[in-house]
Amino acid sequence: MDTLNAHLVPAVDGVAYGLLLFVAAAGLTLLFGIGGVLNIAHGTLFALGGYLAATVSDGSWPSALLGLVVATAGGTVGGGVLAAGTLPLAGRGHLPQALLTFGLALVGGDILSTVYGGDEHPVVVPDSVNGTVHFFGHVYPTYRLMFIVVAAVLALSGTYVLGRTRAGALLRATADDREMVGAMGYAPWRVHAALCGAAGALAGLAGGLGAPIIGPGPDTADKVLMLSMVVIVLGRPGSVSGAFLAAIAVGEIETLGVSISSDWAPYLLFGLMAVALVGRTFRGSDLGVGAPGEAQA
Repeated sequence: MDTLNAHLVPAVDGVAYGLLLFVAAAGLTLLFGIGGVLNIAHGTLFALGGYLAATVSDGSWPSALLGLVVATAGGTVGGGVLAAGTLPLAGRGHLPQALLTFGLALVGGDILSTVYGGDEHPVVVPDSVNGTVHFFGHVYPTYRLMFIVVAAVLALSGTYVLGRTRAGALLRATADDREMVGAMGYAPWRVHAALCGAAGALAGLAGGLGAPIIGPGPDTADKVLMLSMVVIVLGRPGSVSGAFLAAIAVGEIETLGVSISSDWAPYLLFGLMAVALVGRTFRGSDLGVGAPGEAQA
């Protein structure tokens, strides 16, 4: 019982961290799984949202909400740049996209380092969520509990929009048959731009929400990109439910895994990813663009 109690806080931390990774990876998995765009600059958009939120927030609720708005807007603008750059590469495979977005990530990272310096930027949250709460004899940060609720709402909302609305159906149809969507009167390039903008907005919003947990700094972009890639590999590109479950698993490995076995924790994450890849190989699957219907799950 004492051992179980000792791992309770890391387990809750894993849920909060996993939900953060889900929100962070949602834009990447949708853009890759539905739009077929491999965005290596995704972590940079997350870091941009975090920096913008840290710049605007001063500890009051109005500034915190404004910080989220600014972070989301910054990510949307970044998504627009991504759309303009990747549209001419449609149908040319993922390698040109990877090279282009890698270059954008380098340029964006250099700009952020020049503007904000090489140190991490602390984020001031409102006093009402800046304290701690007691549960089961443990002390836990209030903001992280609030984040669990907010991220869960975002996950449910995103799943509903993609699987149950006309806009979500249009996105899935564009991924499946661009010519058909064009014949229906919808310009595929506009859908592509909207998808890139939405993915950028999600990355910026995740950066703003997660800034108090993963503070914006010089290593933030690389760390978020790596973990987001792990999430979409484990969850399968384009699958919202798969990304959700994978993100929770990664969050638990990153927190509870360290608590249980700090020596083995660094190997658990990529060991799990290797097992998933080998399993899909034997099933004849791949990491290509997910089927549009998967996003409804």
